Amino acid sequence: MSTLRDVQWTDIEQLARLERELFADDAWSQQTWWAELAGRPRRDYVAEVGGAEVLGYAGLDRGGDVADVMTIAVAPSARGRGLGRRLLDELETRARAGRAASVMLEVRADNAAAIGLYDRAGYTVVSIRRRYYQPGDVDALVMRKILSDREVGGE
Repeated sequence: MSTLRDVQWTDIEQLARLERELFADDAWSQQTWWAELAGRPRRDYVAEVGGAEVLGYAGLDRGGDVADVMTIAVAPSARGRGLGRRLLDELETRARAGRAASVMLEVRADNAAAIGLYDRAGYTVVSIRRRYYQPGDVDALVMRKILSDREVGGE
């Protein structure tokens, strides 16, 4: 059984360890996590925990009409349980509560599992950032989900 809750300062060591395991070349350090959590309430981070273990985490930047997914990750040992979708749903709920009309995110073009999650959740590709992820020259897909009927970005 796991629980969804706000990320706490005491989670930082586990978050940084998971980052290194999951995103070796792009991992956030403990210092980055400290800075991100200091950005509250604009930056909003949630964790899925089982006991004292962080199984997954996700973050949102609530900057107005458009909220941005900063990160979303699930530990390899916890995959296949729907935790990624639960985290994404929570970010969308928080974006709506902050009156965002849409949510944007970037995902590596070679991350089929994440792209599938976002497709199933109603996100669509709006642009591609060529060779965005380094090393490796991997493209980033910029995806968006409209949360409300309000006009988004002058469209």
